[in-house]
Amino acid sequence: MAILIGITGGSGSGKSTLAEALYAALPAGSAVLLREDSYYIDAAALPDFDPAAFDFDDVTARDHVLMAEHLAELKADRAITAPVYSFLHHGREPGGEPVSAAQVVIVEGTHVLCTPQVAALFDIRVFVDTPADIRFIRRLLRDQAERGRTAESVIHQYLATVRPGHERLTEPSRVHADFIVADATAAVRLTDPQAVVRLAAPVLAHPLLVPLLTLRKQQGY
Repeated sequence: MAILIGITGGSGSGKSTLAEALYAALPAGSAVLLREDSYYIDAAALPDFDPAAFDFDDVTARDHVLMAEHLAELKADRAITAPVYSFLHHGREPGGEPVSAAQVVIVEGTHVLCTPQVAALFDIRVFVDTPADIRFIRRLLRDQAERGRTAESVIHQYLATVRPGHERLTEPSRVHADFIVADATAAVRLTDPQAVVRLAAPVLAHPLLVPLLTLRKQQGY
C-alpha cells in the first residue's frame, strides 16, 4: 500500500517547492507527484461561465470526488489517468496524464485538507506556513509570468477571492496537519537549495519515509 503525503498552505506558500524537494529526495522511481490544480472542475463547460466572476478559491471549484477516487486507487497501488486542466481556457484538456503506482504519492494543493474524504486518505499531512505578504508577491509574479495575467487582475482576484478563501478554508485546515512547516526565508523566489532542504527536513524525518531514505543511501545516490 502506497504512502500518501498531503501538502497544503496558502497560494504562494511554497507547497510546490516542498513537494518537488520531497520527490527529489526519495529514491528514483519510488514517488509520484500529483497537483490539486489538475482537479479543478471543468468550469468552462458550466452554463454562463464567467472567469472574472467564478470563485476558483472555493473548495467547490475542485473535483474532490474524482480526486478521492484517484487517491484511493494510488493508495491501493493502482495507476490512474489524472485530468489535465488548462488555465488559459479554464477547462479540462482531452485525454489525461497517466500516473503510475508508486511507493509514495505526494499531493500538493490549497484545499487538500479541506474535504474530510480527501484528508483522511493521507498518511502524512503537512501545512506550509508562509507570511501573507511573501505569498502574495510570489503569486503576483507567478501569475504574470506563467499565466499571462495582468498585475491589476491578480490583485483584484487576490482581494476578492484568494485572501477570503484562504482565511475561510485553507488557514483553518492547518488543524488537520501532522506538521506545520514554517518558511521563514522571506524569499520572493525560493531558490536557495539549503533553505529548501531545511523546509523538507521535518517531513523526510517521518518514520514512514526513513526506510526509503536509508535505501537511497545504501544505493549510493
